[in-house]
Amino acid sequence: MSTVSDSSAAPKGRTSDAGKSGERRTGPVTFYRQVVAELRKVVYPTREQLTTYFFVVMAFVLVMITIVSLLDLGLGKAVFAIFTGADDV
Repeated sequence: MSTVSDSSAAPKGRTSDAGKSGERRTGPVTFYRQVVAELRKVVYPTREQLTTYFFVVMAFVLVMITIVSLLDLGLGKAVFAIFTGADDV
């Protein structure tokens, strides 16, 4: 069972003011090492998962394209009919 702490999320000694002159900046070499260390923690999807995700995203995009296209067509015709006074829509 996990417990929730009431302590602040920021570690002790850190300030919330980002522009203070007392703060040290991370150098480029340290930054690069930290990026590489974080990328080693990444769990990349398998080929099967990637294929599944690709088709799910493509299906969603096609559905959204259809919905937006139909709305555009319908609203365009309605606006045209309203402002031109056309009887046939």
